[in-house]
Amino acid sequence: MIGFPIALVFANGFEWYAHKYVLHGTPRKGQGRYSPVPRSMKSHWAHHKIVRTSDYEDLGYAEGLSNWRTRNEVVSLLTLTAATTLLFPVAPFFTLGTYYAAGRYFYVHRRSHLDPAWGRKRIPWHFDHHMNTNQDANWCVTRPWFDYIMGTRVVSSPDLMESNPLGIPLPKVIEKPFNRLCRKAFPGAFRRLDERQRQEAEKAGRMKQDGASEDRAA
Repeated sequence: MIGFPIALVFANGFEWYAHKYVLHGTPRKGQGRYSPVPRSMKSHWAHHKIVRTSDYEDLGYAEGLSNWRTRNEVVSLLTLTAATTLLFPVAPFFTLGTYYAAGRYFYVHRRSHLDPAWGRKRIPWHFDHHMNTNQDANWCVTRPWFDYIMGTRVVSSPDLMESNPLGIPLPKVIEKPFNRLCRKAFPGAFRRLDERQRQEAEKAGRMKQDGASEDRAA
């Protein structure tokens, strides 16, 4: 049964990696971004453009599989679970864990963009991914685990930030000592987190001022 939680950690790490290198692609000097799956990268950047201009909402998900971007996401998830199915004879709980992770990914991602208020509250790290000044950060969708591990969590504001690094609601009696333990165990990581939050707030403030100046000039 240990295979099930291992699958959840594996899926979160894969989510981070695939989002960064497959869906966003690797920037190349003098060329477009490289992705091993160009169609998925094209779909994802189209999703970004829509979300960025509609305050985090993407009504393409409401169209179901008739929407090519939704269809591409579903096919990608089914392909990945088909691959993990090969492990079922030797690691059945791991395989079942990947099924759960894939299903939860689609549910959480879809719901967050159809109900932006829910998404902003429940997965603020993904809201930050789309709405921050830098969209090449905050790679996790379902849970922020690997963004903390890899140092890629960039918070836009304290009121939006998840209450603990697990991104899971915890009783305060557990959450407070857990957060203190995390900061004590990984002081460098949390210093970087705090510094990036400060930098993001400064950049957002400058952009707001520039926008106000352009409005006055117009």
